Amino acid sequence: MDLITRGAGFGYFGSTLTSLIYASFTFIFFALEGSIMAQAMHQAIGLPVQVGYLVTTLIVIPIVFRGMGALAKVQAWTQPVWLIGLVLPFVVLAFEAPDAWGAFGSFGGTEGAGSGFSWIGFGLGTGVALSLIAQIGEQADYLRFMPAKTEANKRRWNLAVLAAGPGWVIIGAAKQLGGALLAFVALEAVGKTHALEPIAPQIEALKPWLGSFALPAAALFVIVSQIKINVTNAYSGSLSWSNFFSRITHRHPGRVWYIFLNLVIALTLMEMNMFAALNKLLGFYSNVGIAWIAAVAADLVINKRIGLSPPYIEFKRAYLYAVNPAGFGAMVIASTVSILAFFGLFGVYAEAFSTFIAAGLSLTLCPLIAWATKGKYYLARPNPVNGPGVEVADITATHTCSVCETAYELPDVADCPVQSGPICSLCCSLDAECGDVCRKDPAAGPVPMPMPTLREGAIPA
Repeated sequence: MDLITRGAGFGYFGSTLTSLIYASFTFIFFALEGSIMAQAMHQAIGLPVQVGYLVTTLIVIPIVFRGMGALAKVQAWTQPVWLIGLVLPFVVLAFEAPDAWGAFGSFGGTEGAGSGFSWIGFGLGTGVALSLIAQIGEQADYLRFMPAKTEANKRRWNLAVLAAGPGWVIIGAAKQLGGALLAFVALEAVGKTHALEPIAPQIEALKPWLGSFALPAAALFVIVSQIKINVTNAYSGSLSWSNFFSRITHRHPGRVWYIFLNLVIALTLMEMNMFAALNKLLGFYSNVGIAWIAAVAADLVINKRIGLSPPYIEFKRAYLYAVNPAGFGAMVIASTVSILAFFGLFGVYAEAFSTFIAAGLSLTLCPLIAWATKGKYYLARPNPVNGPGVEVADITATHTCSVCETAYELPDVADCPVQSGPICSLCCSLDAECGDVCRKDPAAGPVPMPMPTLREGAIPA
């Protein structure tokens, strides 16, 4: 997501802020999910909630240390348990309380709001649902391992990308509605405080069929669910912190060190009982996340199609301006205005629909700024390695980096006048002394590059 953001209207350093925003989302969501897991542990075995916060934090470390391969295995192995736990409560309700959905539809709330439709309530609820838009970034961590799109798999490929990408907001909102239904059904039995804790409604929904076994079954489902979510939160957060600090400090100690930073912040939020302020926190923060994602979407869907931005995504420092006002400017303006609206500056309706203001402004401003600047700030110079118009026989051909002496495929290589040869994107990011000669010195020009090493069997152009 960081690489896409760089080349989709934000620039090299402009995307640094979004890495920080993204990292913030991951530890907020980690704290939320960890709180839910701690509640389940307390309910199941009496573990003090504060101790549960620590356990939920420590339990993910061995998995996240091992990287995406370990995460993929955890997701696959736990999927059957998760699917059964997700569906079973609603199956039980369908047989034991078939009128529950109708009663839920006419429920007027616990604060006396009434059962009629409320535009303000709709706007506020949508803000919480749309806060999940930042999870598109986490989905991208999985989607980057998708197989190549072919004629044979394009239907399934498109469906998977749509569902796990932008469609994740719809799936997330459906799960929120399902959780609200379970909370409504359990309300009379557990009270409105405990109804907000997912473990209690889960137990109440399963009791008619599972009896005394409802508690361990519900606890298992909740714990498995939160582990599935939090290994991704911790992994994605470590990537974001790594991206942020590598550009700020020009050092890259490795992703795993930032796992601890992300988890310490999340644990602090849990100990501060962030769960109690969830709606307000997500409502506020979603304005920034929506402004960011909407600006990226505007560049990909609008700007690139009408020629306001390059037809490909360039993410390497060697070819990017530090800041591109098209996406970065749109995000800053949209998030600022929508946050002011969220805090009531423009009235109650603007407050309720602040997330729509964020999305609308960002989608509008990104193309307008790109048009006003004539797309000038997308590319600081042409990419002679694998940019548009460069004939490449095999995109997986490699060059050996002049700094780290590791072979990288062409999309990850730049021509460097300081090194007088190829340089990988990571070494380029970490160079604190080059002075950005390749972008700032008009006389630098392209650097003659040796022939790349082709894959065995590839036919040169």
